[in-house]
Amino acid sequence: MPHDPVPMTKEGVDRLREELERLKAERRTVADHIHEARGLGTSQNDAEYDDAKQEQSLLEGKILETEDVLRRAVTIDEEGAHHASRVVVGSGVKVRQDGKTRHYQIVGTPEANAAEGLISNESPLGAALLGRARGDEFAFEAPRGVITVKVLEID
Repeated sequence: MPHDPVPMTKEGVDRLREELERLKAERRTVADHIHEARGLGTSQNDAEYDDAKQEQSLLEGKILETEDVLRRAVTIDEEGAHHASRVVVGSGVKVRQDGKTRHYQIVGTPEANAAEGLISNESPLGAALLGRARGDEFAFEAPRGVITVKVLEID
């Protein structure tokens, strides 16, 4: 939902704020591109002008989206999550999955990065882990089929 809170770590909020500042700083460069393309005034440069305007539109969209996420951001109580007896957003979880031991941290969608072990609370695995306790074994439906997971540790 567009008005739902977005759980994020403090570091994630800080990174998103830095990204927003970078995007806002980029506005000047894009405005310069538009000004230059408009000043050339030939039909050949109409394409450059259209490209610059499209670049501006994409940038403004990204700025609005980032501002919206920051407005709805709710900072995760990571300390509390690390001491919880059940998996919550912010928890680190060691699991046995597909015969391998893996470690994940449950985060909000904007921070998710599977390659770094950061999985969204809205992903199939993240949602299935929420509320689980150490020792729980369960199966969940993933895009590649049913996967069985055992919670080994919550940190």
